[in-house]
Amino acid sequence: MCNGKPIEISVLKVEKLITTIKSITSTRSTLPFAVYSSIKEQKLLNVPIAKPLLIVVLSGDKELGDIEKFTCHSGDFIFLSDNPALSMRNIPKNEEYFALLIEFDHHIFDGLTLTAPSKQNYCIGKTTQMLERCLIQFVDSCLWAPEKITTMRKKEIIEMLCYLGHKQILSMVGNAKIDHRIHDMFCQQNYEELTIEYICQTLAMSESTLRRKLKAEGTSVQEIKDQARLGQGLNLLQTTNYPIGLIAQKCGYQSQSRFTERFKGRFGLTPSELRKTKMVG
Repeated sequence: MCNGKPIEISVLKVEKLITTIKSITSTRSTLPFAVYSSIKEQKLLNVPIAKPLLIVVLSGDKELGDIEKFTCHSGDFIFLSDNPALSMRNIPKNEEYFALLIEFDHHIFDGLTLTAPSKQNYCIGKTTQMLERCLIQFVDSCLWAPEKITTMRKKEIIEMLCYLGHKQILSMVGNAKIDHRIHDMFCQQNYEELTIEYICQTLAMSESTLRRKLKAEGTSVQEIKDQARLGQGLNLLQTTNYPIGLIAQKCGYQSQSRFTERFKGRFGLTPSELRKTKMVG
């Protein structure tokens, strides 16, 4: 949980934000945010959180964690630090589970005073009317704003959360690690294979230095590639109606069967099983 000054006590009526989001997503396919929804419970293992992430639960419940479990209800938000593997359940209530997800690049925190006493892994709070208005402005601006303006809007969200007493979120970002930079490389190269030579040249370091730094971070190039590809696969399954075979291709897999095998090994269910949680009947 977050500590700090008392937050605004009036909580949003989620219908307005849901309506705004659905209106925007019906007209644009590429957006600087994501929407995850389902009509049946989704249980996902080992979900990678590549960058600091804000999840605003607008309908249903979201349960996170394995040993230490915590739940966000409709009208709650959770801010997560990067995490290589986090299990979660998306639980519909009434009609559906519906959540807004906004990912924050590390540079968005530049210039903000990092006053939090110690690093935290998550922060849960109520989505107040002030935060609701800030989120609606962000979502609305996605129809017309260039990337630079979108980045500024994201920074406004961070500043609003701090103003509402959630300064602990500033402890959830540090210097971008090597694995973050390699993750971004895979994303920029459409999840295709990257040679060690290319990675080393881009990072301006020797292969031995690269392997040493990755070992210190507890990861490897193969693990980063798998997280990037499967994380994108999960995102596309949740946010698009693309055929699973096309999603496999977009994530750098040469066959749907290979993608399905790796997806189930990571998340505990197949792409088809996940898709069924979003379908009626």
